[in-house]
Amino acid sequence: MKRLKLAMVRKDMLDIPQYSLPAGFRIRLFEKGDEQDWARIETSVEEFKDEEAALARFEKEFGAHIDEMTERCLFIEDEHGEAIATTTAWYGDLAGYGEGLGRIHWVGVVPEYQGRKLSKPLLSEAMNILARHHSKAYLTSQTTSYQAVNMYLNYGFEPYLTTPTCDEAWALMEETLNRKIIK
Repeated sequence: MKRLKLAMVRKDMLDIPQYSLPAGFRIRLFEKGDEQDWARIETSVEEFKDEEAALARFEKEFGAHIDEMTERCLFIEDEHGEAIATTTAWYGDLAGYGEGLGRIHWVGVVPEYQGRKLSKPLLSEAMNILARHHSKAYLTSQTTSYQAVNMYLNYGFEPYLTTPTCDEAWALMEETLNRKIIK
């Protein structure tokens, strides 16, 4: 599948879908020192070529805000206490949309745990955090993450058309997901 960038917005933070974790898993907040777990998870989902590159990106994006990470970054741990999924309820600006938006950022579930109904509870908890700080939210993704895009649509995120490739990307998503997306 062609990899095209996507942006999505949620115009309010009302009626966030809620899902519970399966037995044996728990959600916890970031603790100082979790940078390596974040890097391992994000590298496992091919966001980075190696953990060193992931750690460099972590430091660039979050290093100056490490205290905020303890309130905004989530991990799912398995029954052995190993971090196996993460996302961050961050903040940022989306070009042309305004400032001060909440952002779902760096969602990742290690491949061995994908398909175990972990993403929805993780996203629900991140959205709950965003709702305490923001009235709107956004995220970015790509067409190759079409299963995640489908989940985001089900959470009330809508396409944000910003670039010439947006029409092509969302047409591809409509075809792949077999659902009408662009209204």
